[in-house]
Amino acid sequence: TELHTLWQNEERAAISSGKLNEIWHRRHDYWLLAGIVLHGYARWTDIQNDGAFGVINEPFKGEASKGNFLEMKNKFLARRFKLLEQALVIEEQLRRAAYLNMTQDPSHPAMALNTRFAEVECLAESHQHLSKESLAGNKPANAVLHKVLNQLEELLSDMKADVTRLPATLQHPQP
Repeated sequence: TELHTLWQNEERAAISSGKLNEIWHRRHDYWLLAGIVLHGYARWTDIQNDGAFGVINEPFKGEASKGNFLEMKNKFLARRFKLLEQALVIEEQLRRAAYLNMTQDPSHPAMALNTRFAEVECLAESHQHLSKESLAGNKPANAVLHKVLNQLEELLSDMKADVTRLPATLQHPQP
């Protein structure tokens, strides 16, 4: 997952600015997870009010004057927990796969679907600016946008065909 890279970037920013408690990083994530273990899932107010978990309040001290401060803080904590949860699930799946010496078969239809999805994602992200330019009246951008949309449509059609072939390949998965 990209969690480790995110932690490194956040920690580097916190250390270089001298604001180790004010910039959210892995230490805050640790205490957020510990608070969830103690108080329960999505019990953001209980976690924030527990003095033992005061470190998670530090990055928000500068925002306390804003009107929607508590809502903003709770939404951040929920998003951050979702990121941590997803990363932990993926890393556990990778650990199990390594333990069981499982490898990916590049010829498996699911891998073709995965490759096409990566192509769709890359194409969409690299050309997302075209819609604004096209709306602004840029004729060349409009032409390129139509070509990109046609490519996306073809990729999605290929993915749909891949998906219809998947059930037959997944009927007898290995335990």
